[in-house]
Amino acid sequence: MEKSFKSSAKEYGLYLGAALTLWTVIGYALNLELLVNFWVNLLILPVAIVIFGVVSTAKSKGILGGYMTFKQAFTSYFITVALGIVISSVVSIILFNVIDPEAANTLKEIATEKTILMMERFGAPPEKIAEQVEAMENQNIFSLKTQLLQIAQSLVFFTIIGLIVALIMKKSKPETE
Repeated sequence: MEKSFKSSAKEYGLYLGAALTLWTVIGYALNLELLVNFWVNLLILPVAIVIFGVVSTAKSKGILGGYMTFKQAFTSYFITVALGIVISSVVSIILFNVIDPEAANTLKEIATEKTILMMERFGAPPEKIAEQVEAMENQNIFSLKTQLLQIAQSLVFFTIIGLIVALIMKKSKPETE
């Protein structure tokens, strides 16, 4: 039986989830600071997520015989990205709330220190820095509520990219006479 494009997208979503989970586990095992590194979180991880989405969409296009509608292209991209992000978030919730809550506290401390340094470099007034530090200290970054909010924000961001990818990847079947 031939594989459907949706099952292919789910498969790539599992691969993406595994890759993001592997990154989290490596960061956890080697150096927690990797998990709050600005450049990794801004550049490398989003690029990896988009690459998985694009590869999934291209594979789906092949499964569909080289032609796909905008909806099929977007569906393939979105399934992959959403599944990968959700898997990664669930692993983070389990790791930092159940297995090792102390690591979550350490991550919060590291993130707070990095934020203070960055704000000082940009010349932020001390009262703004104190406000930001207080807000960070009062937030549990691995709570279910915070993780759901981060998933939603990520999906909005990657949906916009997915719409562009779908626009580029769609290809209509030629009209037959």
